[in-house]
Amino acid sequence: MKKLLNTLYVTSENSYLSLDGENVVIIDQEKEAGRIPLHNLEAIVSFGYRGASPALMGGCAARNISLCFMTPYGKFLARVTGSVKGNVVLRKRQYEVSNDGAAALGIARNCILGKIYNSRWILERATRDHSLQVDVDQLKRASGFLQNSLGDIEKCNDIAQLRGYEGEAASVYFGELNQLILQQKKDFTFSGRNKRPPLDNVNALLSFVYTLLTGMVASALETVGLDPYVGFMHTDRPGRVSLALDLMEELRPVLADRFVITLINKKMVTGKDFTKKEDGAVLMSDKARRGLLVEWQNKKQEVITHPYLGEKVEWGMIPFVQSMLLARYLRGDLDEYPPFLWK
Repeated sequence: MKKLLNTLYVTSENSYLSLDGENVVIIDQEKEAGRIPLHNLEAIVSFGYRGASPALMGGCAARNISLCFMTPYGKFLARVTGSVKGNVVLRKRQYEVSNDGAAALGIARNCILGKIYNSRWILERATRDHSLQVDVDQLKRASGFLQNSLGDIEKCNDIAQLRGYEGEAASVYFGELNQLILQQKKDFTFSGRNKRPPLDNVNALLSFVYTLLTGMVASALETVGLDPYVGFMHTDRPGRVSLALDLMEELRPVLADRFVITLINKKMVTGKDFTKKEDGAVLMSDKARRGLLVEWQNKKQEVITHPYLGEKVEWGMIPFVQSMLLARYLRGDLDEYPPFLWK
C-alpha cells in the first residue's frame, strides 16, 4: 500500500518553481516565497502559467514525484513523468482488454454501476438527514429512477447504450443536487453541469475538485503499473487520461460532490470568493483555493471501512485501492472488477 505523503499546492498564478539542491524553491515576483525538501513530497501541483525549471522537472521525475501543471481555473495542462515504469505484462493485458469490446464493456459497466449506486445513496442520505429541508418525495422519485437504471445497466451489452444510461442517470442526479445545497442559496444555486469554463460558483468548485480527483486517480493507476491514458469507456485521445476518467466515475459523487456540498453548507467558501469574467467564466480567488486545498487534504485523511476489502482505509487511499483491484482483475486474480460502493 502506498502511504499518503505530502502534496505541495502552489496557488499563486505568478509563482515559478526551481530546484536548489534537494529543495523545491517557490519564487513569486522575483522573491523566494518558500522552499520545501523534495524528500517530504509525493506530488507538486502548480496553478499558474510560469512553470518550473528543467532541473526541477528532472529532479521530480528521478524521485518519482508527480509534477502537475493546472490553469488558475483548475484545468489540467500537463504532468511531468520520468521513465515509464510498471509491469509490462500487466500493461499488455490492459491494452488487450481495451481493444476487446466485450471485456472493456464489463469493466466500464461496473464503473458506471458504482457511479449510479453512489449517486443514489447521496440522495437517500439527504432524505434521511435533512427531511425537513428537502423535498423528500422528489428525491425519492429520483432515487427510484437511479435504482431502475442500475438494472438496465447490469443487462446492457453495448457501450453506446451504456453511455446513454449513464447520461440519463447523471442528468436526473444533477437535477436534484441543488436541493442538497442548504445554505448560501443566493450565491450557490446549481441549475446544471457546465464546464470549460464553469459559469457559476458551484460548477467552478466541482470542476476544480474533479481536476484534483483526476490527478489522484491517474497517479494511483501509474503506481500499480497501469497506463492511465488507455481506458475502457472513455475513448483514447492524445493527452487524456482515459482510464483515470473511467475509474473516477464511481468516486465523483461520494468524494467530490459531497465534498463540494459540505464546503458550501458549512460556509467554508462564500460568494465573495468568486469573480465572473467578461466571457462569463467564474474564477475562484487564491485565498479560496488555498482554503479548499487544506480541506481537501483533511478529507483525504478521514478513515472509512472499504466496502469490498472490509478494512479501514483513508479516503485519500481509495483511488490506490481501486487501482489495485483493477490490476488484480486484469491479472486474473478476481472474477470481475469490484467498484467502490458507498453507503
